[in-house]
Amino acid sequence: MRGHRTFACDLRGLTLMLIAVVAVPNALAEQREVLRVCADGNFMPFSNFDRNGFENRIADMLGKDLGLAVEYEWFPQRMGFIRNTLRAQDPATGHYKCDLVMGVPDNFELAITTKPYYRSTYALVLVEGRGLDDVRTALDLASLAPERRNELRIGMHERNPGVGWLNKHGMLQQLVPYVAQLGDPTVGPGQLEADDLLAGKLDAAILWGPLAGYVVKRAGTVKVRVLPLTTEPGLKFDFAISAAVRFGENDWKNTVENALQRNAGQIKAILAEFNIPLLPE
Repeated sequence: MRGHRTFACDLRGLTLMLIAVVAVPNALAEQREVLRVCADGNFMPFSNFDRNGFENRIADMLGKDLGLAVEYEWFPQRMGFIRNTLRAQDPATGHYKCDLVMGVPDNFELAITTKPYYRSTYALVLVEGRGLDDVRTALDLASLAPERRNELRIGMHERNPGVGWLNKHGMLQQLVPYVAQLGDPTVGPGQLEADDLLAGKLDAAILWGPLAGYVVKRAGTVKVRVLPLTTEPGLKFDFAISAAVRFGENDWKNTVENALQRNAGQIKAILAEFNIPLLPE
């Protein structure tokens, strides 16, 4: 590789072993001046303009590992996100606007994905002290006596696999539907369901794992419980999440993948800090 040969020329006095150890993580620095990340600035707990999301934290970790400053191309996480970020070129420079998406489903069809760096699951979210303290699993909720169950208000968006779970257990009448993508890009994913749950307008919500964990993080003195849902025949709740790069950039994909693997322990700690329910790969 050209980067390795450059190191060999510059560092003739070092042993081949030292060259191998130093050059691999730093070869990218010779090709890229910054790590440009494609992200939504109003998408907590994943990312925001203040770079407080867990994907921001992991991107900062990658930048430090690779010796690159981290910059962002911000765009709402809507239809056309990849087209307007990862695949978009700056008309002034001809360069792509950004080079890395931090979180997509494994084997995402619009880009090359790294090996997954976490797996989470949809979860039932409850607030303690509001009549459901005896519910310790999702099946406990489905097994409640009809007079209790029929009064429940369970919020989720229309694309949520929890809709199928409610239907399977004869609880579709308890569904309080929310729109998955509002016209207002400043409203984060799952925010309305979480707000209504904390305000007592809902008895429960079914949310994607990171969103469920974020309810706990922002609940303050209110005690929230997150009960993971288990994938079953016909209903898939758990998904592996990877980083993504453009098609054809296999070397860059490998560089990112290796950095993620080198920092797996730190990533796990960041995810735990955000109360994300994790499943083993």
